[in-house]
Amino acid sequence: MLKRVLVAVAHGSADPRASATIAELAALAREREQGLDLRTAFLGHAPPSLPQVLGTIEADREVTVLPLLLTAAYHSKADIPRVLARTPLRRVSYGATLGPHPLLLDALDRRLAEALPSSGPGAHRDPARTAVVLAAAGSSDPEANATIAQMAARWQARTGWLAVRPAYASAAEPSPAAAVAGLLRDGAPRVVVATYLLAPGLFADRIRHTALAAGAAAVSPALGACAEVADVMLDRFAQAGSTRRTAA
Repeated sequence: MLKRVLVAVAHGSADPRASATIAELAALAREREQGLDLRTAFLGHAPPSLPQVLGTIEADREVTVLPLLLTAAYHSKADIPRVLARTPLRRVSYGATLGPHPLLLDALDRRLAEALPSSGPGAHRDPARTAVVLAAAGSSDPEANATIAQMAARWQARTGWLAVRPAYASAAEPSPAAAVAGLLRDGAPRVVVATYLLAPGLFADRIRHTALAAGAAAVSPALGACAEVADVMLDRFAQAGSTRRTAA
């Protein structure tokens, strides 16, 4: 019996670092689940597109399409369902976005620790004197932005940071630079920025450059191909399969 196909759909970027990161993440997921038939697609800016990938799959295969997106917004609510409504494939399930998920907080912790020195006055493990800006892409969908704010509150409660403030690279306020400046103005001894993006590109570069200019002590890179993100992918894939079988 042929295994279910996982089609992981990323946003896509003209920056080649982004598609390379998605390829690395897919390779890591395959390592963690041997025999996984995982194919990647992009919503735009890079090939292949979702219709192109779906067109390579045999009609009798069972397929799960998984959005490699950190919040549920327009792309996951409208763009991808519109494509799926037109596919001739008969056995297609649709998975949830990667976020929110507890493992993504672990991934943020990992990347932030990597961005900070392990000892001295700038040490990572000084949460009571460190405020964090959780910098996401931002969306015109208020529910997506509210998800980031809720995630910031959970992260602060879990780790004991002095504060964790949400910020958005586009489409919403405050910007990462404004959030950094606000925390410093309020008296935070040190402010660091956690980049809540899946891959490097325009937004990640913008967050880094503007936050450092505003006085951030450090800015973590995009989550990228780390074990926690790969495990979230596999978890969402398993959930989608379970839901489909139950519904059937």
